[in-house]
Amino acid sequence: MTAPIELDLPHKLGRAAARARIEHGIGRLASFIPGGTVSEHRWDGDTLSFSVEAMGQRVASRLTVFDDKVHAVFDLPPMLSMLAGPIRAMLAKEGPKLLE
Repeated sequence: MTAPIELDLPHKLGRAAARARIEHGIGRLASFIPGGTVSEHRWDGDTLSFSVEAMGQRVASRLTVFDDKVHAVFDLPPMLSMLAGPIRAMLAKEGPKLLE
């Protein structure tokens, strides 16, 4: 069973500009998981689904872009669930930088 981390990252860019900044910073998304690398990603409308490989684990993740926020979901596998607090804190701190 996974332990999802969900949070909203507010922005004032509009949907298209937020999406472009996320696309440009796709490699930085992996840094939210210690030792992570993005192994695959794809857009489905305004939702970016991607996988982060870290510590031999796969973290299924998605970002849904809205006009005023990005909703982030990281489904942590059980082995990484003990890191949920620090990962959430890093997302809250560093996530908005993707939208700058």
